[in-house]
Parts: sequence; C-alpha cells; structure tokens
Amino acid sequence: MNKHLPFATAVLLASFVISCKQSEATNDEPNSVSNASATTTDSVTSVSNTTQTPLNAPLRKFVRTADIKCKVKDVYHSTEMIEDATKSFGGFVTYTNLQSTVSNEDQTKISPDSSLVTTKYKVENNITLRVPNQKMDTLVKCIAKQVGFLNYRVIKADDVSLQLLSNKLAQHRSENSESRLAKDIDTKGKILNQVMDAEAVLDTKKEAKDEKTIQNLSLKDQINYSTLKLELYQDPSIKQVLVANEKSINAYRPNIGLQVWDSVKTGWFTLEAIIAFVILLWPFLLLGGLGVWGYRSFLKK
Repeated sequence: MNKHLPFATAVLLASFVISCKQSEATNDEPNSVSNASATTTDSVTSVSNTTQTPLNAPLRKFVRTADIKCKVKDVYHSTEMIEDATKSFGGFVTYTNLQSTVSNEDQTKISPDSSLVTTKYKVENNITLRVPNQKMDTLVKCIAKQVGFLNYRVIKADDVSLQLLSNKLAQHRSENSESRLAKDIDTKGKILNQVMDAEAVLDTKKEAKDEKTIQNLSLKDQINYSTLKLELYQDPSIKQVLVANEKSINAYRPNIGLQVWDSVKTGWFTLEAIIAFVILLWPFLLLGGLGVWGYRSFLKK
C-alpha cells in the first residue's frame, strides 16, 4: 500500500490542477465575450457616426410652377371662384384675359319688322396666379373641383439651391474685389487716367454684384410664391336675340304723281338755267354779230 501512495497523491494533485485551470477558463469566457461585444458595439457606433455626419451642402430650395388647361362648366363663375380662393390663401392675380370669341352669327327674318339673331361663341380665360408655396397644393385641389375635362396638368419643382449659393459666393467675391480695388484707388491711384480706368472697373464689379443680388431676390420671391398658369374654357354657347328690322329706303320713296311733278319742276329749272346762261354770254354774241356784219359789208365793196 505504501508503494502506491506517492502515485495516488500525484494523480490527485494533477486532477486538482486540471480542474482549477478549467474553472479559470470558464470564468474568463464571459469576459471575453462581453469584451468582443463591446468592441463590436464601438465599431458600429463609430460607423454610424461616420455615416450620419451631415454634408456641408445648402438646404434645398424649390421654385414650384403649375400649368393647367381644363374645361369647366362656366368660365366666368370658375374664374371668380379661383380668384377668391387665391386671395383667401394670401396670393394674388397677376394676369387674367377673359374673352368671348364669336364663331358664327346668323340673322333670320321672322316678321316684317323683326329678326332673330343667333350667335355661336366660346368663352375662355387665361389666368396667372401667385400663391404662397405651402398653399399651392391646396389651391390646385380647389381648382380640381371646377374641372369638367382635364387637358393637362403639369407641376414642376426646380431646385435652385445651388444657384442661390453660386450667386451668394459671387457676391462675396465681388465685395472682396471691390474693397481691394477701392483701397488701391485711394492709396495707389496717382494718375487721373489710371484712377478713371480703375473706377470704371469698380463700377462694372458693382453692377455685377447688384445683378446677382437682384437674381437672388427674384429666386427667393419665386420660392416663396409659386406661379400657376390656368387656361379655362367651356363648351360653345348659343345666344339668340330678337332685334327690330331697319326700314328699307324704298319705304320712303314718294308716289308717282309727286315724282312726275318733281320731274316737271326739274326740267323747268334746267330750262331757266340754259336761258340764264345764254343771256350771260350776250357780250360775246354782240361782238360776233358785229364781226359778221362788218365782214359782209367788206365783201360787198
């Protein structure tokens, strides 16, 4: 028994050491998993932060326009409704052209003193509206309630944010150039011709800056107020009106007896005129007679 005791002791010690190492490995495994999870989370967070970094780009600005052509029941009534709706939404009308075009007109005599005038015509209106951008869709829906037949509806949204940014940058460049040029004129401009040339260049740069400023103001106005162009029309209409006939000139002709009497008087007046004309020529007749008498007397001698 004593011979086997050291061997048994060694086996027990080896088993104890192996079990301790397994327990340490088991205790260390959750920590490694949690560390790996933390590392993964950090990497995802870093990727997320990198993805969500905003770009240094300008906010989008849209110029919205709409072109609509449609048939309505009554152009005049629809025009009033659209104009009232535009004003209620804070917009205004910049152009309207309501007109009637006559396609045909006939006149039928129904009695000696009256006739029926039949007129065929069509009514149409071209309207241009400006309405706040946020109210454009609402106004389009109001217009849709009046539509009987839609020819087309075109809605556009042009992104002008880059154009605004370009104009703004151009303004800054022009301002810096103006300030440097003005400083050079004050400090270095000695000769009158040089100063005048520099002033002309400065005026050109100011004009370019003002043009960009006006362009930006125009774009901002178009961004704030959308533009709608409408073409309204209705079915051809017919209108009939009873009018009095104009009397013919024959109704005022005198009877035959009066015409004969007028002819007699006209002939007598003509005869009087001839006699008066002959009498008017008596000096020439007298001279002619004397000439003939003298000529005959001379021949006899």
